Amino acid sequence: MKRIKNIHIAAIVALVILAGCKKYEQFPVDKVGIQYVFDPKDSLGTNAQAFLYGIYPVLKSGHNRVGGDYLDAASDDAMSSASGPTNPVTILATAAYNSYTIPADENLWAYYYAGIRSANQFVNNIDVVPVMAKYNGYSMKYVWKSEARFLRAMFYFELVKRYGGVPLLGNKVFTISDNVALPRNSFSDCIKYIVSECDAIKDTLLTAPVANPNADAHRVTKGAALALKARALLYAASPLFNGGNIDAANPLTGYTDNSVTRWQAASAAAKDVMNLGSYALMANFKDIFLVQNNSEMILIRQTGADNIIESTNAPIGFPGAAAKGQTSPSQQLVDAYPMNNGMAITDPASGYDANNPYTNRDPRLTYTIFFNGARWLNSDLQLFEGGQSKPNGTLQQTKTGYYMRKFMGNEENTNSFQSHNADWLVIRYADVILGYAEAENEANGATSDVYNAMIAIRKRAGIAAGGDGLYGLKAGMSQADMRDVVHNERRVEFAFEESRYWDIRRWKTANTVLNQPLNGMSITKIGSGLTYNIVAALTTKFNQPNMYLYPIPYDEVLKNPNMKQNPGW
Repeated sequence: MKRIKNIHIAAIVALVILAGCKKYEQFPVDKVGIQYVFDPKDSLGTNAQAFLYGIYPVLKSGHNRVGGDYLDAASDDAMSSASGPTNPVTILATAAYNSYTIPADENLWAYYYAGIRSANQFVNNIDVVPVMAKYNGYSMKYVWKSEARFLRAMFYFELVKRYGGVPLLGNKVFTISDNVALPRNSFSDCIKYIVSECDAIKDTLLTAPVANPNADAHRVTKGAALALKARALLYAASPLFNGGNIDAANPLTGYTDNSVTRWQAASAAAKDVMNLGSYALMANFKDIFLVQNNSEMILIRQTGADNIIESTNAPIGFPGAAAKGQTSPSQQLVDAYPMNNGMAITDPASGYDANNPYTNRDPRLTYTIFFNGARWLNSDLQLFEGGQSKPNGTLQQTKTGYYMRKFMGNEENTNSFQSHNADWLVIRYADVILGYAEAENEANGATSDVYNAMIAIRKRAGIAAGGDGLYGLKAGMSQADMRDVVHNERRVEFAFEESRYWDIRRWKTANTVLNQPLNGMSITKIGSGLTYNIVAALTTKFNQPNMYLYPIPYDEVLKNPNMKQNPGW
């Protein structure tokens, strides 16, 4: 495990800023000690709060975070428009890495342990600070302490979903003289720890909606703690860890048995979030990502307002609004969106027309993906070969005939990019609802509760109710049929939100969907007519079983004789 400096950078910065208004002796920055952060004379807790808020940014924003691309460009949903096999998401998508060459933006072992260490520093030291501010009758420092414990649990979850069981440190803050050759804890112990932490802190956190969203919208709430618990239990119940352990007798890589009770626990945990009554689906799908402090946000990573998403990912060919078109969605993702009657495009009764493939589709398709003819910057996009936004040649542009539309502003009828909210939604309410539908179906089959959850998501999407009020769902589905529908619903609802990349792993379907070409659409225009041809765009690859979990970083195994590597690495 990487040893990091004793003083958190955010606290250092806070102390430097505050030096002029507090009568402390001036020390060089590298000499400031932890006792000046957690000050027994600081009744406002100013420095301690700054330290805590400095831990929050360890939560990553997913916007183009992996070498300039979205993580889902390493799944079957998209690819990078950047050229070359050394592109980080292309390395992930083509299985071109090992335990010491995995791309840096996904080699996060030391990164999250640094965050855990900072959280432990806060937990261990905050009690000495006599914070006078109150929340629900007790000192605000206890709320802060619970926030730090949540962040620590979240960092552990990010590690566990990548590596399986990892070393659990408790509240220990290691020093340079300590023995840090720790073994990995079992997967089961890690899940139990994350869940127990969420249970322990849930009633000492802020409740949503927060009273002062302008100041506190980013902060952890009771709903966030319950939602993290539900997410951890959903992953733990999934085939990769529950019944499909890649090393059946290895407790580090999953459970050594298969139990439906894990699905029941995940269902109950999601239901607890729903029963809070604190959250609701936004009426307009697009507004989820543009309206701040909305009813669907459970946990966010604040990034501010800008138009960087557009300048990075929007279609090329607009001189007054230059963009790189970084993300190329796949034909597989486009085909996953049903018609606006809710039926799959493969259903003969759906009304799908291969000669007009984007007509009468699920409204989420229009907001998630730019396709030929879509409205943008006062134009109808030309994505046919040689068109304005697909001119071919050496200029970076779409490799699939599509661009990503999601997260961008209302710029269909403007001439330039507009600044808008770009906060990253770490957890949103729709994820809880679909997590509930998935877990409940696996526990009890396609019950009315499962149907109601699915209907809520489809209704908000803008799919037509139909004469039977099922929004395109078939009546009387089997558990297996409903499983397929839930999986697809997650795909179209959460495209580019770092869901698909992990879902195909926890479902153990990555070896199927990634061992076939990633497709795109080539459109030829002759006169006023268009011809559509599906073409292979990238040869993806997935080695099983080892790629279902990341390798423990090579240097961690090399320096720690107790650190067991994951199978196959």
